[in-house]
Amino acid sequence: MTELLKTSLHGEHVKLGAKMVPFGGWDMPVQYTSVKDEVIAVRQNIGVFDVSHMGEFFLEGADAEKFADYLVTNDILNAPHGKAIYSPLCREDGTVVDDLIVYKLRPGKVLICVNASNIEKDFNWMKALHKDFDCTLVNKSNEYSLLALQGPESYAVLKPMMKDLPEIEYYSVFETNFGAHSVIIARTGYTGEDGFEIFGSHAAIKELWVHLMEKKVTPCGLASRDVLRLEVCYPLYGHELTDEVNPFDAGLGWTVKLTKTNFVGKSTLERKKAKYKLVKLTLDKGIPRENYMVMDGAGNSIGTVTSGTMSVVTGKGIALARIEIEKAPRDEVFNIDIRQKAYPAKLIKKSFVTGGHK
Repeated sequence: MTELLKTSLHGEHVKLGAKMVPFGGWDMPVQYTSVKDEVIAVRQNIGVFDVSHMGEFFLEGADAEKFADYLVTNDILNAPHGKAIYSPLCREDGTVVDDLIVYKLRPGKVLICVNASNIEKDFNWMKALHKDFDCTLVNKSNEYSLLALQGPESYAVLKPMMKDLPEIEYYSVFETNFGAHSVIIARTGYTGEDGFEIFGSHAAIKELWVHLMEKKVTPCGLASRDVLRLEVCYPLYGHELTDEVNPFDAGLGWTVKLTKTNFVGKSTLERKKAKYKLVKLTLDKGIPRENYMVMDGAGNSIGTVTSGTMSVVTGKGIALARIEIEKAPRDEVFNIDIRQKAYPAKLIKKSFVTGGHK
């Protein structure tokens, strides 16, 4: 049996009494106190997540931006430096390898942050496409730790700790110093709230964690992070995104910029029509879970739940579900099969919770 990997903060989580669970090959904190308390801390105040299991790849050289633009479906070349861009990474057949964020740090330098379970797969995929571009591609995942500081008080708490932290826009990135350490700070996160993700050496992030604990920032685990991202309807690889679907099937058509000169999968996605659509469903009774069957009013199977939970904010069951477009009920009547009983589900057009990001 392969031993689980540990982040640089593993000892801190254990010291705080976090419940640890295997996640993507890592031993990670799933919760510290209660999921409810941690969600409320992020929605109303401030919380911090150790997401050091994520992967960091760096592109440097004359073609760094050009290569990043070729790799992903979204537009990298026309974004200004200092911006973060969310995008799927696709194969030639249009299916999704991963979803990631591209950070344009400065001319000739790009950071790509990928999902923990896909680090090796993503790096090998990019390496195979790299030969025609004048830039280096380096996997520095083992050298970096990463904190996600999330909640309306994030800026106020973080600013005094940094040498320089301007009031940067949402989905912007900035390089600065924390004490003696160089860090990369992005105004991003996967909770829907204002917040920052801080990339740094293991020593830098361990030091920052200590400062945040002294400021009584609430440590949060993976369980609350999943509830938070689902409340604001953010997709998650392995759930809404898989190796079998394309961006259109996952409601990510807005990330596919077909006006770009070229990118991996463009020729296929130009001809591709979505077979599925992602819908948002809420239940007054019952908690939907992944892979539960979604039915129309007549009891016909039309799709499956990709992510489901009990919302802390709304107090209701919530779900993202992938349904076949041809079977989508015109009367918008949905049911979810929970332990062989049909529970009525209401179709929601917007996200279940409105986040507070800037």
